[in-house]
Amino acid sequence: MKKLGLYIFLLLLSTKAGLAQEIFQTNNARITFFSSAPIEDIKAVSKEGISVYDPGTGEIIFKVRMRSFEFAKELMREHFNENYIESHKYPVAIFRGIISPVPGIDSPGDYQVIFKGELDIHGRSRPREIPGNIIIQDDQLQLRTEFFVANKDHEIKIPG
Repeated sequence: MKKLGLYIFLLLLSTKAGLAQEIFQTNNARITFFSSAPIEDIKAVSKEGISVYDPGTGEIIFKVRMRSFEFAKELMREHFNENYIESHKYPVAIFRGIISPVPGIDSPGDYQVIFKGELDIHGRSRPREIPGNIIIQDDQLQLRTEFFVANKDHEIKIPG
């Protein structure tokens, strides 16, 4: 059975430069996706995601160039970019929103949160509420989530 869609895992790592830092950002957020397919499962990773998080307001943005995903096989990458995502027309995926509740960054811990906002993939934006975690440990901030993206929600056509 063919499962339509992608599982996406986002991870943001930023070092904390003392409590005076107001904004966290990274240019190497790790974004992984997985799609189950009849012939072969598809998995890809990008380590070039860009993210900015403002713990004062809870605002968050993730952005990734679709061509930055690395695949086990070059043919998978080619099909992903040309036949599915059409990265020549839709070069980036973006999530913009807020994190709720906004945990204080002063205390180490693992905080369950909801990422509320708009996910834009393939030129189609959809509102999302995505459960995730903020982990503060060893002077680092990590944002983690795993969620399903249905191809039909973003009008991604699956060739026959």
